[in-house]
Amino acid sequence: MFPKASLLAFAFAAAVSAQQVGNSTAEVHPALSWSKCTSAGCQAQDSGKIVLDANWRWLHTVSGYTNCYTGNAWDTSICTDGKTCAQQCALDGADYEGTYGITTSGDALTIKFVTQSANKNVGSRVYLMADDSHYEMFKPLNQEFTFDVDVSQLPCGLNGALYFSEMDADGGMAKYATNAAGAAYGTGYCDSQCPRDIKFINGEANIEGWNATSANSGTGSYGSCCNEMDVWEANSISAAYTPHPCSVSGQTRCSGDDCAITDRYGGVCDPDGCDFNSYRMGDTSFYGPSQTVDTTKPLTVVTQFFTSDNTTSGTLSEIRRLYVQNGKVIQNSKTNIPGLTAYDSVTDQFCTDQKTVFNNTDSFADKGGLKAMGESFATGVVLVMSVWDDYAAEMLWLDSDYPTTADPSTPGVSRGTCATTSGQPSDVESSAASAQVVFSNIKFGDIGSTYTSS
Repeated sequence: MFPKASLLAFAFAAAVSAQQVGNSTAEVHPALSWSKCTSAGCQAQDSGKIVLDANWRWLHTVSGYTNCYTGNAWDTSICTDGKTCAQQCALDGADYEGTYGITTSGDALTIKFVTQSANKNVGSRVYLMADDSHYEMFKPLNQEFTFDVDVSQLPCGLNGALYFSEMDADGGMAKYATNAAGAAYGTGYCDSQCPRDIKFINGEANIEGWNATSANSGTGSYGSCCNEMDVWEANSISAAYTPHPCSVSGQTRCSGDDCAITDRYGGVCDPDGCDFNSYRMGDTSFYGPSQTVDTTKPLTVVTQFFTSDNTTSGTLSEIRRLYVQNGKVIQNSKTNIPGLTAYDSVTDQFCTDQKTVFNNTDSFADKGGLKAMGESFATGVVLVMSVWDDYAAEMLWLDSDYPTTADPSTPGVSRGTCATTSGQPSDVESSAASAQVVFSNIKFGDIGSTYTSS
């Protein structure tokens, strides 16, 4: 995700995280089928399920139902320190549809933006599971990832995101004795922004230095960092795919300068990444309503991860994008920026040239570029799907002019047709309360095996 404080974008309805397990609501993981593919065909994985991230869940005392966290603040009479809080507080099951507006049907996942349950909920984040206690681990090197998506109901200021994060398969349960919940309850999140609003990190409550004054949630002294591959960040106006490498391997708790608190580019991860947004790259008629890729209709998104030697153990060298719509394969747009070669995929050279022409800090190369991203793929990454609004930067980095102080005619500033006044969460949560994103028909396998055209 692009903004440093991106996770502040989520509004939490009774939204907290924990490490022990409560018994107020049974945790039942909704089924979500997906497919593994080879040149011989695709095989449905009917055992697939999803799980809600721990940060959204009700946190209460182990011995009763007193909230350990209310509003944006910890109850310090219960949570005197991080380890004690993990021992004293329980993470409960989720009412996926009633509270969070999350439903599945066959191979389709629908995530609603706002639900009016007992407590209003805004946005959510889920993970694909291999079984009831482990996340599905993908290894994308020299592989292809494809899905269908309907973004027609996502206006300016919203983001229906699908991405990979280098999380632990069990949510960190084996590493930390105080984590009794694990992947079954959506623990262990991390990304390249090193988010500090994660309530529990490394099996401990993130209480130290907790600041409850932010607009949408609190932040602690620690963040949770890892390599992140944004396969899809999009609404009906703009879309981008963006690798974000880190200098650390696996989920890592950061503090101080490593979290990039005072210096955006001084942390262990690349917060900006190397994005390919067709509008930002100069093709303003490629993606959007009634454009070449028509966002008023469902579309198929294909992402290919090529290695230098075309093997699953090689070095990641190129990330290529294709679309399929109405039975037609649509090649990715090409860059159309003065001084920038006509690229149509993400390579290290594209990233270097893009940063130079746009006069952006090249933290992508500094954190290891595609090689580092590929090393995380070799380890295994978790599939994340979410819908969110942006309290940090109002999603302008995706669909408008950003930064707003820059001349929109400057290369790289204009990213979409949304007004710079759009995306304010208070407005979006009211005017687009009925918004939703639908992800479906997820396929993963050999290059060229996951999609067809007529």
